[in-house]
Amino acid sequence: MSSASDPPSPPERESVPTQAVIEAIAAREGVDVTDVEPPAYEPLYTVVDPAALDRLFRTPSAICPDARVSFEYEGYEVVVHSDGRVDVSERSATGETDFSIDRSLEE
Repeated sequence: MSSASDPPSPPERESVPTQAVIEAIAAREGVDVTDVEPPAYEPLYTVVDPAALDRLFRTPSAICPDARVSFEYEGYEVVVHSDGRVDVSERSATGETDFSIDRSLEE
């Protein structure tokens, strides 16, 4: 039981960027997030350091509101933004983006 003087509970932990990337890839592929694992998918660490990516965006976005990291993973261009968005784009044969999914870390 809490009283009016009790401090508020801490908010639920938001998704970390690496989890948001896996969720976005799963959504794009139409598979369950638990299916995005070897051997069907390359480990994320083969293209980006997951711990470094998560540490980079642990800092509040007000410090560097336009920060983003982009990399290729499983045939997609992935862009992680400091505001929590994760864009997953498939490139056409001409190199132009023809599909994009936007996943927020706060979902």
